[in-house]
Amino acid sequence: MSEGFDEICDVVVVGSGAGGMSAAITAAKAGLKVVLIEKSEFIGGSTAVSGGAMWVPENPHAAKAGHADTREAAMSYVSAVLGNRLRPDLMRAFLDNGPEMVRFFERETALKFEARAYSPDYQPEQPGAAKGGRTIDPAPYDGNELGADFALLRQPLKEFTVLGGMMVNRKDIDALVGRFGSVANFWHSAKLLLQYGRDRLRHPRGARLLMGNALAGRLLKSARQAGVDLRVNTGADTLINRDGAVVGVVAKSTQGLGRIGSRRGVVLAAGGFPANAEMRRELMPHADTHRSMAPASDTGDGIRLGLAAGGALRDDNIGAAFWTPVSVLKKSDGSEVKFPHLILDRAKPGLIAVDSQGRRFVNEATSYHGFVEAMHAAGAVPAYLVCDSVFLRKYGLGLVYPGMRSPAAFVEAGYLYQGATLAELAAKIGVPAAALAAEASAMTAAAESGNDPAFGKGSSEYNRYLGDAARKPNPCLGPVETAPFYAVKVWPGDIGTATGLICDTEARVLGQDERPIPGLYACGNDMNSIMAGAYPGAGITLGPALTFGFIAGRALAAEPDHLPSSERAGS
Repeated sequence: MSEGFDEICDVVVVGSGAGGMSAAITAAKAGLKVVLIEKSEFIGGSTAVSGGAMWVPENPHAAKAGHADTREAAMSYVSAVLGNRLRPDLMRAFLDNGPEMVRFFERETALKFEARAYSPDYQPEQPGAAKGGRTIDPAPYDGNELGADFALLRQPLKEFTVLGGMMVNRKDIDALVGRFGSVANFWHSAKLLLQYGRDRLRHPRGARLLMGNALAGRLLKSARQAGVDLRVNTGADTLINRDGAVVGVVAKSTQGLGRIGSRRGVVLAAGGFPANAEMRRELMPHADTHRSMAPASDTGDGIRLGLAAGGALRDDNIGAAFWTPVSVLKKSDGSEVKFPHLILDRAKPGLIAVDSQGRRFVNEATSYHGFVEAMHAAGAVPAYLVCDSVFLRKYGLGLVYPGMRSPAAFVEAGYLYQGATLAELAAKIGVPAAALAAEASAMTAAAESGNDPAFGKGSSEYNRYLGDAARKPNPCLGPVETAPFYAVKVWPGDIGTATGLICDTEARVLGQDERPIPGLYACGNDMNSIMAGAYPGAGITLGPALTFGFIAGRALAAEPDHLPSSERAGS
């Protein structure tokens, strides 16, 4: 029955990250029957393991946080950052619909957002940059609200939990490290531990959800409430085309292949291609040593389907992915534990990054994306993050948490390099001792003066935001002088891909003729990033993902049926 369907719905969504869930919920709220298929056994995609930030200029929470943003300022900023890669039509669609997306989800679903009063854009020197308000976070969520679905939610990265499963944020980390330093820290820590203890009586991990896990959990709850049919362990094998329109999906599950017809269309939101080795080799530098933090199930399925239907990839992005430096601990069984160096250590005072010649090559406090861009440009692959014992104890380094009594286990595992002197450390990481000593001495001098003449660490609003405010005169500059000395090796990595299917302002996939392919939509990382591989601020992946999912859901509600009303499953 090659032309028939095993079942028919209005919309099929492929993928359960923020973009796919946004499209599914929006379409379901408009009265459509929605089936969402997810290849892995968990709901949440890369959203569930992300920081959860969403960049949405003029969102309704910005003014409450004391920021009077304007559409013109936001457009000026992205224009300055993206240059000739900017697609004004897509950016206008995002800026026009983003605030309404936030209002819709807070009004109609379980999503709740919180503004960041202070969170500078990543290039604050550019015109139109903001010091805060544009980035919003998901409010913490009690996973117990999900009931049995809590087991369906993809777990956060273990590297971002403590005590075997308790999620923590920056405030929690500070309180736990300084738990005996003040009454406030003690009680904050005590409440966290008591709640975690109660959760572990019922679950294999803590149920206090933060960051991307909170966002994914709230989206899962909202999808259930909206009546979305969620199916895990179900991938998309091929698209079904009829008379030039996409009218369904051949889904592959443990039960075999099934033909799902879709009257209105199919949304591709399968997470891009970070786990597709062939596409990485084609589109990314240093692909053989590149490490991705995205789920292993993000193998480019949605992009493959879109290309097969006649879609195209954008080929002039600034970069193919959203970069982050990644350190790697290799376990005795051959598996790897990866840590993305996003915001916790690089900007702190007393850390330098050096290349294979022992020389600094970057402002260490730049964004994680900008750091890897510098690695690529300088050929600093791998690079080394270097600090002294005072830094390690106070701020931690990668997998080595602040306040850890002894880092010996990480040294023995080969993750953390240790030297009684800088010369000994240099020998262990294979860089010239004189060069490393010179860089450490220069940083110590910079810490005294408050000025880094070589790379300007601590010179921007964004740099200082991530430094240590208690450190004077520059929150990002500190000495590297107290033995023993430490280093970790970092490789280029990503938190998701930027290159994707070319779409229009309604998230419709465009064919080679630049006309919409009827019935085919894309969002999230299957849609080419509207930032074209640049990274202007915190949340520039999830903000557009939710917004274009919202746009796709509304467009599908207005889409004409591509299947005759008389057609039924099995016919």
